[in-house]
Amino acid sequence: MKATRDAYGEALLELGEKNKEVMVLDADLSKSTKSAKFAEHYPSRFFNMGISEADMIGTAAGLATAGKIPFASTFAVFAVGRVYDQIRNSVAYPRLNVKIAGSHGGITVGEDGASHQGLEDLALARVLPNMVVICPADGGEAYRATLEAAKWEGPVYLRLGRPKVPEVIPADTSFKIGKGMELNQGEDLTLVSTGFMTGIALEAVEELVREGVRARVVHLHTLKPLDEELIIKAAKETGLLVTLEEHSIIGGLGSAVAEVVSENSPAVVRRLGMPDCFGESGSPEELLDKYGLSVEKVSKKVKQLAGEVKHA
Repeated sequence: MKATRDAYGEALLELGEKNKEVMVLDADLSKSTKSAKFAEHYPSRFFNMGISEADMIGTAAGLATAGKIPFASTFAVFAVGRVYDQIRNSVAYPRLNVKIAGSHGGITVGEDGASHQGLEDLALARVLPNMVVICPADGGEAYRATLEAAKWEGPVYLRLGRPKVPEVIPADTSFKIGKGMELNQGEDLTLVSTGFMTGIALEAVEELVREGVRARVVHLHTLKPLDEELIIKAAKETGLLVTLEEHSIIGGLGSAVAEVVSENSPAVVRRLGMPDCFGESGSPEELLDKYGLSVEKVSKKVKQLAGEVKHA
């Protein structure tokens, strides 16, 4: 069990040792984003910008123009939404080599409530030209994703989570930006998931097998560039795709998959995620259950959808 934000902090330490061009900036949240570890070991390459996210992005852009590899960290709700203009015009437009890490994404932020639950960050980042968008499933994948983000030439948005989550991606799995993976086989339908919800999808599959439903799981750790080939393959072979994301169903994974399917291989797509609303305060478990994203609720809904499509 490890939070993806913890793995991010560990990866930054490795990058700091191996590459002196790596710089880390934070908006007064380094203990929460876990960039504080980097600050302890490499204080001359760490900048606490205070509660000044726009300044942080502008400074990161300046560092990138000087050949540095800046990682700018804060909560997801601030990382994109509060500084959208700076990201658009100072990072994405000139395609600068800035990495933006948004921690505490989704409703599993929990008790901090709606003001701190980033539910639209993936949509905002995905629509920006030149921006790579990554949402790892577990700690190990977050670690590998951070290392790969440093190698990528251009802007990257990396979404991270607050709670500790189980490791669901084999530790020896290589991470390649833009390439998803099939985690198991199934012919009745495909669960297409990203981030923390991939673990939920794998647990739901076990429940569905007992109900006679054979579901495939496709994990997309990169929302942009999207692995269209893998999505089209699943659409052709199973006919029903159910997307799972800890994010609004508008503009995120569900929208991305629907776009690909509608233009390439028509199939039934159903989106499970946060409906068009803000979250509220509560434990992660309570919130996941309320909004239909717990293992039990996902299994029940997917079984229902499979039955509806089969008898349509």
